[in-house]
Amino acid sequence: MTSTVTRASGLRAALANARTDRRTLRAVGAANALAARVGAEHGFDALWVSGLEVSAALGLPDENVLGPGDLAAVVQAVGRVSALPVIVDVDNAGGSVATAHRFAGDLAPAGAAALCLEDSAYPKVNSFALHRTQQLTGIGLMGEQLDAMRRAGGPDLLLIARTEALICGAGLEHALDRARIFVESGADAVLIHSKDTTGREALALAAAWAGPAPLVTVPTAFPHLTLDQLAEAGFTLAIYANQLSRAALSAMRTAAGSFAETGSFTATGTPLAGVQDLLQVADPLASACV
Repeated sequence: MTSTVTRASGLRAALANARTDRRTLRAVGAANALAARVGAEHGFDALWVSGLEVSAALGLPDENVLGPGDLAAVVQAVGRVSALPVIVDVDNAGGSVATAHRFAGDLAPAGAAALCLEDSAYPKVNSFALHRTQQLTGIGLMGEQLDAMRRAGGPDLLLIARTEALICGAGLEHALDRARIFVESGADAVLIHSKDTTGREALALAAAWAGPAPLVTVPTAFPHLTLDQLAEAGFTLAIYANQLSRAALSAMRTAAGSFAETGSFTATGTPLAGVQDLLQVADPLASACV
């Protein structure tokens, strides 16, 4: 628990310093220890345990199927290979106060430095889904969930409140109002999610945010905005939520396709990590002959 508290306190201090310096910290999605090691090697500031990534890795739909045990196992796995603070995407934490209490009570001891709670109605819908429509939960319920998570996770656990208001078409003013209320309810940072691929909506909400809490973004829909542009806009943390899983899926398809065509994984020059690389994810001193 001591290391968890230290990482949570460190993340809180890093966010405060970054906001003062108008810098943007970077978190990267890590659904397993391999991704966590890559994130640490390439200078990311935190790891993001994504509901979408973990669901996909387990062959489950991104629809509130994950339980706290599923997420805790990933938090523990990435914590074995990296000292970076871990932010966990708990979606709507099961849609009730009791389930929110359990998510925080289970994930904080597992090593989570921060939890991100969203205001989607149960069952949640992926923010970019076309086959179903996202709905918002009540503001009062979200406040009660934040309070329950604080009680269960303790004072050091960082709570990020995420609103899906823009995803649901509720408008910027409503999104900002929700974010302000969530800060008043105990959130340490706010994430106003946007699926506008131009990035203009994200820049507009950053310009309009005058609340006391740091502003977080997930630039999945607007990857062309650079880190410098996000910092200039006023975002304190950018979460690159699923890029490593998408890169891995693409690379696996390329390698498997090469084998299907040639009967060899190396005939077309497809890059493969060495066996030693795999061994060293868990044991940095390991060596291998291939």
